[in-house]
Amino acid sequence: MTAKKGVIRREKGKQGLGNKYHSIRRSLKARMGEVSSLDGRWDIHKELQSLPRNSAPTRLHRRCFLTGRPGGNYRYFGLSRHVLRETAHACLLPGPVKSSWQ
Repeated sequence: MTAKKGVIRREKGKQGLGNKYHSIRRSLKARMGEVSSLDGRWDIHKELQSLPRNSAPTRLHRRCFLTGRPGGNYRYFGLSRHVLRETAHACLLPGPVKSSWQ
């Protein structure tokens, strides 16, 4: 089962915005740590808030590399649990071993 194409495209757009504004966001946060006055921090905070909302890294969601499934992803492989199980059984992934306790 794959995710809807529009949802995947929206997620890629968020990634693009995040990459575009990453350096600006990082420099503003560094400046905020250097400024001691409350007014200066307030001005920098306003600048941060003027950036697009979808450029924030917390807005991104990890998705399966093959299917685009949003839930049950393993970071190490970049796959969802369904695809991970199928590829491990087909011996396409290096490392995982099928275990049985019975």
